[in-house]
Amino acid sequence: MTTSNDPHIHYTKDSGVFILQIDRPEKKNALTAGMYLALAEGVKAADSDSEVRVILLRGTADCFTSGNDVNDFVSTPEHNTERPSVAFMKAIAHARKPLIAAVNGLAIGIGTTMLMHCDLVYAAKDSFLQLPFTRLGLCPEAGSSFLTPSIMGHQRASELLLLGDRFSATKAAQYGLVNEALEATEVFPYALGKARELAALPGEAVQTSKHLLKRNQSEAIDETIALELVNFSRLLQSPEAQAIMQAFLARKKT
Repeated sequence: MTTSNDPHIHYTKDSGVFILQIDRPEKKNALTAGMYLALAEGVKAADSDSEVRVILLRGTADCFTSGNDVNDFVSTPEHNTERPSVAFMKAIAHARKPLIAAVNGLAIGIGTTMLMHCDLVYAAKDSFLQLPFTRLGLCPEAGSSFLTPSIMGHQRASELLLLGDRFSATKAAQYGLVNEALEATEVFPYALGKARELAALPGEAVQTSKHLLKRNQSEAIDETIALELVNFSRLLQSPEAQAIMQAFLARKKT
């Protein structure tokens, strides 16, 4: 089995299920460039492994991910090559095998937008999600400006993406983003059980069914991700976003 190149991303196999775990609890599982690359490589490795039928994304017992590590994001120079975060976005958007997410604690920014690419999502009742882009002077990413209204309708998508407030897993289930909101201790075992159940079904039938379900989205998601990135980069240089970023970094130092 492929080995993760980042110490905070773990790969394990379980009965045809490839488990990708984010494990950096001391930083609330904030994602660095290296972690994004390891996540992207893990999804691709699982997709090409004939023994794997399902990919399961999880964090730790009290946190899924708080989103980007701001220090790492700011210090990572812009290159002509795409950012590791974009490689991860594309990997989950184009995964052939079913993606399942088990969410505990925080799921902020990419922690929520990645769920929109998953086929099944289970979350703890005491967890909360957030799409805080406008509060940071930024715009949505990972195709979420297309996927959010597709999942829940324009008004609900506007509520979450324009206001950027935190919302509960129960509300996420009501809006169609989460399949079930469970007790915190039940989330991973329940998600793993569903993953094993799915992995036991004929693989070609499952993958074909997933492809048919998502066939009309692929091109639109790619176009949306590209357009979001252009605007995200533009807004990132705005005085508002820079001031918010600097204020955040200053608070981290105190």
